Order: sequence, then structure tokens, then C-alpha cells
Amino acid sequence: MRLSAVLLVPLLLGAAPALELRRIPAEEARQGVASDGRHVYAIDNSRIGKYRIADGQRVAQWTGDPKKIPHLNSCTVVRRELVCASSNYPAVPQTSSVEFFDSRTLRHLRSHKFGATEGSLTAFDRHDRSWWAVFAQYDGKGGAPGKDHRATRIVRLDDHFREIREWSLPPELLDRLKPYSVSGASWHRGGTLALTGHDRTEVYLVTLPAHAPTLRLAGIVPVTTPGQAIDWDPRRSTALWSISRPDRALVLSDLSGRAGKDGDLTRK
Repeated sequence: MRLSAVLLVPLLLGAAPALELRRIPAEEARQGVASDGRHVYAIDNSRIGKYRIADGQRVAQWTGDPKKIPHLNSCTVVRRELVCASSNYPAVPQTSSVEFFDSRTLRHLRSHKFGATEGSLTAFDRHDRSWWAVFAQYDGKGGAPGKDHRATRIVRLDDHFREIREWSLPPELLDRLKPYSVSGASWHRGGTLALTGHDRTEVYLVTLPAHAPTLRLAGIVPVTTPGQAIDWDPRRSTALWSISRPDRALVLSDLSGRAGKDGDLTRK
């Protein structure tokens, strides 16, 4: 049973938060989290900590030069690399890059510089043989002159980081994000995109209409963590990693509501 690409779960406003499965203390848990199934990676502006899920022990750490990499926003694991979205937030003009690390050692490998961008790159993921990027805009601090959170874009790119297509966010989601924007984005293997904002304790499940330019909001799942970058756990299909900034913790939650026989999300 696959995660439905049409409707994952009903709107769950007012429902109990998703079930917490695990918390791992991590001093770098300020911007987001990524997972390869055996480890979790805590993301800070210019730091990354690698933690073993089994016992919560840190097994590697990277510390960068804030002048060169001032603001890592999120990461995801692609094969043997940790791929991270980076920007110069809150500076303007906005510039963004993708930073690649060896997921085993956290050694920095290379960068792809977008240069000046229409929005700050807050999330970057791999899905359906393409790269997917979130270029966020904000009301006020960190936003480009003349733009606000409504100008946030979800962009599909080819292997050479060239734009293929872009989508805007639906009004009902924009209302929940303002005055900030999308902080986290992670594709579920069933074909639905999970998004998070800056501070609300919610995960937004969206789908891509075949021909419309605006994403469709399919579900809102309450969680216990307040926004920031996320990543699905590759070994447990209904489990999502997020962070609790106040507690400096990496949090694993079950978003299924009810699990099917193979652990994929199903309706209640």
C-alpha cells in the first residue's frame, strides 16, 4: 500500500499531535535535521552534527567558516552525500548555494553556487530524477524589496540545476506561514511533499497538480515541534524527523494516524 498521491490524511486541525517516537539531544539542532536511517544529522547555521540513532551518540561533527557558509537551512541524504540548502539570510540581495558533504565523515566536498536568487534557498531534495528547491520570501527581515511570503516558489530542477518548472503555494497555506515562509520540505517515497513553516507546530502535505501552477494542500498534521527543516526516515515510511529548537533536540514522529501492513500512511 503506497502513500496516496491524491489524499494522504484528512485535515487534522484540532486533532492530537503526531505520536513522538524518539528524541535525541543535539546541540546543533537549530535549523533542521536529515536522516539516512541509521544516523541523524543536526543542522545549525555553520555546523553539522552526526548522531547514531541507536544510542544517540554523536559520531562526527563539521564546523565551517560563517563567512563562507553563513546559513545552512536544511539537508537531506542522497546516496553517500549530505546535500544542504544554504543562503545568506537575512542579507539582501539574496544569494543561495547547495553544499555537498560526505555523509560518512562530514567532510565538505563541493558547492553549487546559484548566485543571486529570487528567494532564499531553504530546502533542497531529490525526487523523481530531479532536484527540488524551495526559494523562500519573507515579510520584512530577509525578504527582497517589493516582495513578501507570497512570492515563495517550489522549483523543479534538472541534474545541472536548471529550472524545469515552478509552483506557488496555495492561499490557505500562505495564510498559515506568514510573515515567514517554508523552512522544510521532504518528499515521501509515495509521491507527496511534506512542508513545514518557521514556527507553527504543523506539517503540511501537498501535491502537485498536473497542469495548475499552484500546489494543492492535501492535509495538515499537528506535531509537537515548531517548524524548521524536516526529513522522512528512510527506514520507516510514516516517520518524520524534525527539530525542537528550544530543547535542542532531534525528534522522530509517526505521522500515519494509522499504519497499514507495510507501515505506509493510510486514512483513519
